[in-house]
Amino acid sequence: MDLLLAAIGWAGAAVLLIGYALVSSSRISGDGVAYQLLNLFGAVGLMVNSAYSAAWPSAGLNLVWAAIGVVALVKLARVRVGVAQ
Repeated sequence: MDLLLAAIGWAGAAVLLIGYALVSSSRISGDGVAYQLLNLFGAVGLMVNSAYSAAWPSAGLNLVWAAIGVVALVKLARVRVGVAQ
């Protein structure tokens, strides 16, 4: 179980770094769905690992980070629905 949760944490960190690198190199948009999904999945991975390790400040930070990603994705979905109508 320890190894699995460590892998989830490392994968979360990698996903966040990949998203940041892609935005910084202008390969994806910082306000697009791809970046928000990368942030969401990365934050969830780190949150799970942090909570398992009882690193509560980090778990709380990543909970908020994931919530921001969810809110951004909901807004992007509403914009797309509005454009489609």
